[in-house]
Amino acid sequence: MPTTTAGDGPLATLLRSKRETTRFQILVEVAEHQPAIRQQEIAEKMGVTPQAVSEYIRELADDGFISAYGRGRYEVTKEGIEWVLNNAEVLENYARHVTRDVIQKVRVWPAIAAGPLKEGDVVGVYMKDGWLYAAKEERNAMGEVIADAVAGQDVGIAQLTGLIDHTEGTVRVLKVPRIERGGSRKVDLAGMQKVLAGVQMVGVVGLEAAIALRAAGREPDITFGSREGAVEAAFHGVECAVLIVDEEFTDFLKRLESAGLNYTIHDLIIP
Repeated sequence: MPTTTAGDGPLATLLRSKRETTRFQILVEVAEHQPAIRQQEIAEKMGVTPQAVSEYIRELADDGFISAYGRGRYEVTKEGIEWVLNNAEVLENYARHVTRDVIQKVRVWPAIAAGPLKEGDVVGVYMKDGWLYAAKEERNAMGEVIADAVAGQDVGIAQLTGLIDHTEGTVRVLKVPRIERGGSRKVDLAGMQKVLAGVQMVGVVGLEAAIALRAAGREPDITFGSREGAVEAAFHGVECAVLIVDEEFTDFLKRLESAGLNYTIHDLIIP
């Protein structure tokens, strides 16, 4: 795919013209909220006047990008969708260029020094227990040390190339009942202890889950924000578990599915 720069025609038009940027944003807002569009809400979100939004919508309708039918009811036409997609693709290519070709050249990655390192050392970078490490050995990902560091100290790695060795962790999902269905009293504690053996990080969702975990002799590593914390930890290769009340269970499984993470299900509810 060719690199897109700010000097290219479509991108230059979109980035340098406030009018075109505003048209793009308004068309996206209409597409997201159609058919009933509240111009006041769009105006507040974008920091412009309702009159300006109305004028832009009229222009977009004249250009064939929006169809209007009835008061405050609009739909984006096929031509409007194509125009949004074309401009979105241009922006996506530019963002990819910035991330891949610009930022990567200047970015410094923090890592833990696996041993004493000197400025200029070429090191292998790998992940262990959810953290990046740098060592003077060959790895799939290699970089250059920017300053001296002793073992265990944080160290900056520049010019990182290759893929960092790491395996995503598995999330163990343990279902516990809400208080109306018995709460922590209806949890198989022995079964919980067996599932949690060897797990590095445990989070809880719901008071009943927290009390059940405590009854099993373990304190949670994450009490609030456990769902996203577990997802982040698993991405970093950490084996983790989430005790979660039954009414939140299904939505959490959907989150894991959308993240593409491996998980196992453990129903701890005693009949």
